[in-house]
Amino acid sequence: MSERHARVLLVSFGVATVADLVSLAVGFDAGHMVAKPLLMPLLAAHVAVRGGPRLLVAALLCGWGGDVLLLSDADPAFLVGMASFAAGHVCYLLLFRKPLELVEKPVEKSTPRARGAWLAGGYAVALVATVTLLWPDLPAGLRVPVAGYSLLLTAMAYGATRLGPVAGLGGALFMVSDTLIATGVATWPQLPRPDFWIMLTYAAAQFLLVRGALGTLGERPAPAAAYGEMRSTTP
Repeated sequence: MSERHARVLLVSFGVATVADLVSLAVGFDAGHMVAKPLLMPLLAAHVAVRGGPRLLVAALLCGWGGDVLLLSDADPAFLVGMASFAAGHVCYLLLFRKPLELVEKPVEKSTPRARGAWLAGGYAVALVATVTLLWPDLPAGLRVPVAGYSLLLTAMAYGATRLGPVAGLGGALFMVSDTLIATGVATWPQLPRPDFWIMLTYAAAQFLLVRGALGTLGERPAPAAAYGEMRSTTP
């Protein structure tokens, strides 16, 4: 039953994502306002029903808080929304570090330490380059918060590589999505329908992080299943 519910929630997340992206593509603001706040609760519910890590659920719900706050154009809402996303990145970092014995074994087999060093260096260069380029064009009051947030985001994206390529791609797409937001705040030239590309990369990032985390860290057994197993082994 829980497996079926998990599939329904995941399909619902997919439907809400498509509805949001179509709304953004055609300029239907009301559709975006309705669909966007549904995305992370549906994905978080999917994780919870699957018995996924609580820190993963918490990270997604922090993302939901940021999503709702960023629907407003007010500067205070942007700062609080960024803080909510930052809290989500902290949850992700704790999630990536907590089961170290589970995470490091598969990564050590497929990713040599030299490759890890190259990845760390690449993310460091991306962080420094992005902050350096954006800094002069950001509003003065947002420069330090954006720089601090970028550091936390980059750490999360690099940490996601511990869970393998799926989660690693999710972390990288999260960086792309937030960089697109930052370039908009800095009033750089934008792609047509910039919110479409922001939400496309963001929804894909969160989905891939969930898939990577569930695939690597596993799920908690449901109480009924655990009880059934105990009964089946009891003489």
